[in-house]
Amino acid sequence: MNRADAEILWEVASVLARDAAKVSRARRRAGPDLPPLLFFTDPDRTPRPWETAARLPVGSGVVFRHFGQADALETAQRLRDATLGRGVRLLIGLDAALADTVGADGVHLPERALDQAERLIAARPDWIITGAAHSLPRLGTPGLDALVVSPVFPAGGASADRPALGLKTLGDWVAAAPCPVYALGGIDFGNALSLVSSGACGIAGVSAIRAAFGPD
Repeated sequence: MNRADAEILWEVASVLARDAAKVSRARRRAGPDLPPLLFFTDPDRTPRPWETAARLPVGSGVVFRHFGQADALETAQRLRDATLGRGVRLLIGLDAALADTVGADGVHLPERALDQAERLIAARPDWIITGAAHSLPRLGTPGLDALVVSPVFPAGGASADRPALGLKTLGDWVAAAPCPVYALGGIDFGNALSLVSSGACGIAGVSAIRAAFGPD
């Protein structure tokens, strides 16, 4: 765990959440508070995500993306064990059945599955439902608690072949979205401060959060 990097990411995420709450509360349905910081898992880049999840600050969130891995249930349960009772929310990527099985706090929908949002919201009003958006038209998906837009900065992983949005476009998308917006993609302790005043409600990340909060 790199305490200096972790403190920067958490402080910036908390500032974003506080600022966004002043204008965003009326833009989402009633429900649990949104985590300022979302740790997105990845089978390749975060092979033992429960170790990072166990070190996240109270109030954070984890989005478990299993991409069909055979050990999805085992990993989801480890993540639930690491987060339950610590004030850390657990969302499951796409898989509502798995979310129900492990008692998760909600579901994160990839952009291709945003058409499932209304059905999930109606079936599980107690869940946090978030969705990914990589294009302006997808910002209009109704009812979501939050959108996660990416990549804000040049990024690796699945976003490596997508052009970075940049801070101006991020601000434009935040203004256009019907719900709070997380910034994802290429964010680290070196550029996180530039997100202040962007209007984003928090920070989402994979490698940078793993590096800052994970085991040494």
